[in-house]
Amino acid sequence: MKLRMHENSLFAVLLRQPWWVSALVAAGIFGAVRLVIPELYAAFAALPVAVIAVVAGWRDLRAPSAGRVATALERLRAMPWDEFAAALEQAYKREGYAVSRLAGAAADIELVKESRTTLVACKRWKATRTGIEPLRELAAARDKREAHECLYVATGEVTETARAFAGEKRIRLLEGSELAALLA
Repeated sequence: MKLRMHENSLFAVLLRQPWWVSALVAAGIFGAVRLVIPELYAAFAALPVAVIAVVAGWRDLRAPSAGRVATALERLRAMPWDEFAAALEQAYKREGYAVSRLAGAAADIELVKESRTTLVACKRWKATRTGIEPLRELAAARDKREAHECLYVATGEVTETARAFAGEKRIRLLEGSELAALLA
């Protein structure tokens, strides 16, 4: 069984923030605790959060720059459908998924890993603006196929109402730097 961190735990929240937020929290913990106990023990109290700051800093350092992301997204928009789908399939195969294409309007690819099924909608990846309708179709396809998760791939803008709907229906949006890093 793979251990997973709860998404709302302090460490998970700090990992989603820039590195300096964790560094400030670690400094605050050290400063507050050293008022009560010796500095050596205060350093040990702040150490877990300092480690999170280092991990977040390393992740930020390895993240592609905005220019590289924009270039990668333009390259992806220039690809024909078959080439884009093949690149996406290969990326998920590298991550250990069993990949199969679907014939349907709502979902294009089915990913299976550890008996968990994910439906991926990526045929509208070139759209400059994505509304709520393709996400509704994807949510309906998930319910129909009894899949565990949904993933919507977009290189353009996703509207605020579509983002809210995706959050409500537990549809993960794959866009921007995350998409560029996956297909790098």
